[in-house]
Amino acid sequence: MQVTFNGAAQEVTGSCTLIETGQTRFLVDCGMFQGGREASDKNRTPFAFEPSDIDFVLLTHAHIDHSGLLPKLYREGFRGPIHTTAATAELLEIMLRDSAHIQETEAKRRARRRRNRSKPVKEPIYTLAHAEAVLLQVRPVDYEERLQPQTGIEVRFRDAGHILGSAIVEVWVTDNGRARKLVFSGDLGQPGRPILRDPAIIEEADVLFIESTYGNRQHKNLTDTVDEFVAVVSETLHVKKGNVIIPAFAVGRTQELIYYFHQLVCEGRLGDLDIFVDSPMATAVTKLTARHMNLFDEQARSLARWHAEGDNIPNLKFVGSVEESQALNDIRAGAIIIAASGMCTAGRIKYHLRENLPRPESAVLITGFQAQGTLGRRLVDGADLVRIFGQDVPVRANIHTLNGFSAHADQAALLDWLGGFKKPPSRTFVVHGEASSSAALAEKITSQLGWKTHIPSLGEITQII
Repeated sequence: MQVTFNGAAQEVTGSCTLIETGQTRFLVDCGMFQGGREASDKNRTPFAFEPSDIDFVLLTHAHIDHSGLLPKLYREGFRGPIHTTAATAELLEIMLRDSAHIQETEAKRRARRRRNRSKPVKEPIYTLAHAEAVLLQVRPVDYEERLQPQTGIEVRFRDAGHILGSAIVEVWVTDNGRARKLVFSGDLGQPGRPILRDPAIIEEADVLFIESTYGNRQHKNLTDTVDEFVAVVSETLHVKKGNVIIPAFAVGRTQELIYYFHQLVCEGRLGDLDIFVDSPMATAVTKLTARHMNLFDEQARSLARWHAEGDNIPNLKFVGSVEESQALNDIRAGAIIIAASGMCTAGRIKYHLRENLPRPESAVLITGFQAQGTLGRRLVDGADLVRIFGQDVPVRANIHTLNGFSAHADQAALLDWLGGFKKPPSRTFVVHGEASSSAALAEKITSQLGWKTHIPSLGEITQII
């Protein structure tokens, strides 16, 4: 059996692992690279394998860095099934269509702005037609259900607690008469948090692929994070008389923030809030999320019942049209604006940042991971000046980073999850993390658990004996 790491190797984005046996070839995830021009070039580079040779795809969850190149895979010849959880299948319909819309919109913008007319226009990586076509290949499956996508391959999806529908994938492979179990952690959620359930415990694996997004750090505890959240919102709205701008992933983080605002109003810690969710995709995802309450923990279901009663709830408005979104820029104080994208790379958040970053009375709340090369990362790193839509924008607003809300497990949580294994895997690959994060987690796994680890590089090919 052979493994090729086509993404998320010493970097966070672009998850795509190719597994080849004597009888089959399949992918685990097929995600976009994110973070600057280098990522864009990688997304345009032809796959290092022949898409038409791929028999099927196993998808851990719907985030674009795990699913975003599926339409490109179709465009280049893939016609097999995509197996994933039922909730992820529904989310994909929203995510991939939105991604295709962004691809087409950006291609038109480049065509309008290009100065050298002799150079060919960069076409979109894929179109809405490709997204629609690949969605027809999605095959939903329930958590804990076993399926056999090919002879000699058995698969089970377990709850990863990261976002709605996210999964740890167990794969039993029989190759040349030998049976081995592969486990892909996908993105693991931080345990003990409201809304989603904790990640499922896995007890055995011959080969393990473990994410390391926060492999070199601990999150601030949730109590302190919520206290800081309340302090920033209260000071900005009521003392400084500015706006609170929150870049948030449309899937997962937006719904979590809505949950916390509702909880804090319910507890009397915040009040008189005007919250605008300025993301059509986030609006659609929030409606979808409400249909999957069976996947939530009891704390989240209890809050949903309180909200349904309609007493003392925040003024929450989902912004649809471009005109409504533009009108938000006329609000100079008292608004909480949640908009995608979470790393500030595209979407409506860039307009709100352009308007509010120069204003010292406003605040920007960063509540999720920011990949290298993104606008969000530059803000976290303390940039005094950023470029948005070709304009230099001074950063005078207060920038607050609240990693305690992260949907990713931190180093301690990752090690605790690994502690659920009854014996060490024969091979442990540390993936989906920047080089420093992967190295830190690998060292901890070796020193605390005594396991052998390996951090693959992009394009590396490994034989599993």
